[in-house]
Amino acid sequence: MKFQPDHSDAQIISGYGPGWIRIGADKISHSVLIGASGLRQAWPCARFEDLGAGHFAQLAGLDAELIIFGSGTRNRFPAPAWLAPLMARRMGLETMDTPAACRTYNLLAHEGRKVVAALIL
Repeated sequence: MKFQPDHSDAQIISGYGPGWIRIGADKISHSVLIGASGLRQAWPCARFEDLGAGHFAQLAGLDAELIIFGSGTRNRFPAPAWLAPLMARRMGLETMDTPAACRTYNLLAHEGRKVVAALIL
C-alpha cells in the first residue's frame, strides 16, 4: 500500500498560540472568522464578555453548516437566546476553547465540510 499526503484546498490554521493564530504566512492577533472556503474577517469581540446576540446573528448569515466557536482560553458557552438565529437556519454550533477549536476546524475543513471557526483570541 502506498501512502500519499492528503491534499486539501481548504483554508487551514497552520499554527496557534496564546493570543494568535497563523494562516499561511499571516499571523492574526485579533478575534476572527475563518472559513474553509476562504472567509477571513475580523470579528469585533476582543473577549468573551464582549459577545452579544448580534455576534451570533452575524454567524447565522454565513454560508456554513457548522460553526466552531472558540471561546478563548477556557470553554465558555454563549447565552442560549443568542443561538436562535443559528437554530432557525438549522446551523450547528460547537463550543470549545480556542486551541481545541483550531484543531477541530482544521480536521473538518480538511474533510471538505462547510465549516466556519469563530475564534476569540
